[in-house]
Amino acid sequence: MTDVLPLLQSHRSIRQFRSDPLPEGLLENIVRCGQQASSSSNLQAYRIIQITDQDLRKQLSTLAGQQAYVLEAPVFLVFCADLRRAQEVCDEVGPPFVAGMTEHFLIATVDTALCAQNCTVAAESQGLGACYIGAVRNHPAEISTLLGLPQQVYPLFGLCLGYPAQEVEVKPRLPLAAVLQENRFDENRDAALIAQYDHTMKAYYQTRSTGQKTSSWSQEVASLAGREARPHMAEFLRQKGFLQR
Repeated sequence: MTDVLPLLQSHRSIRQFRSDPLPEGLLENIVRCGQQASSSSNLQAYRIIQITDQDLRKQLSTLAGQQAYVLEAPVFLVFCADLRRAQEVCDEVGPPFVAGMTEHFLIATVDTALCAQNCTVAAESQGLGACYIGAVRNHPAEISTLLGLPQQVYPLFGLCLGYPAQEVEVKPRLPLAAVLQENRFDENRDAALIAQYDHTMKAYYQTRSTGQKTSSWSQEVASLAGREARPHMAEFLRQKGFLQR
């Protein structure tokens, strides 16, 4: 049996990388692993763009919240949900492509995320570290222009890959009972489980940040879900041909 369970349970986001390049062929093998992820109806509605041009990297780093590791990681990939390929197939063999369907958008988005997670697990199995960059959605229109993304394609997130130059503790997750339930949705125990998790996260931050961070999970969730988050995305996606019906 492949000892993959400990690998999956040891995932950490790495934001400091050694300058060592990846061995020849490793990135291609990682992407092949991504391609073997589950795909709804085998649509494979994603495209991965490796950014090797340093000037382009600088621009993307600026647009993605000035995150230095976007510029410094040996490999930076932009994962795009891509229905353009499906549109071109429809144009070639028929019937005509039906644009703007929310279900197609969901398929493309899920396909892209599953592919990226396979890539991340494959990379970590080879001793690499990874960090997702959701901040590419801070300025999706500008990034689309920089990368030449056509209609029916949008940038979902970036992914930094490289050999870690830091030791990072595994961040605790919610108690299993808050996530795994039987037969029906049940929130009766949520308050107690969240209180337990808040205590765990406060202790984690005290250790990780030498006492400089005292936030709980509840406080962080409230600061995120209690405000508008990238409200420009809805109009951007509609302009790209998504979410019209």
